Amino acid sequence: QVQLVESGGGLVQAGKSLRLSCTASGSIFSIDTVAWYRQAPGKQRELVAAITSDSNTNYPDSVKGRFTISRDNAKNTVYLQMNSLKPEDTAVYYCNAFIVGDGPGGVRLYDYWGQGTQVTVSS
Repeated sequence: QVQLVESGGGLVQAGKSLRLSCTASGSIFSIDTVAWYRQAPGKQRELVAAITSDSNTNYPDSVKGRFTISRDNAKNTVYLQMNSLKPEDTAVYYCNAFIVGDGPGGVRLYDYWGQGTQVTVSS
């Protein structure tokens, strides 16, 4: 089985920074695209950043220039560096990863989600 664990959330003032981490563990053969999503109360979950296996990245306009996604393949970890945080960035942040691993259906590509980490930005 494979698990995704997020960390790094918390309460910060507007204009400050946070770095989130998403670490995969278990029976992993390879990690493909990894993305961060967020969901604020009463809103739909939205994509925040994505990074492919060869480190191509994608961001929506709402975070472009402020957020940076990166990966450390040796540590099976993806990071989300969030700078110049705004109150509207407040949400639960989720990590999503496509991983080739040994799971309930044998060795194949699985879609995993972490449990989420709360980010709160005060004005």
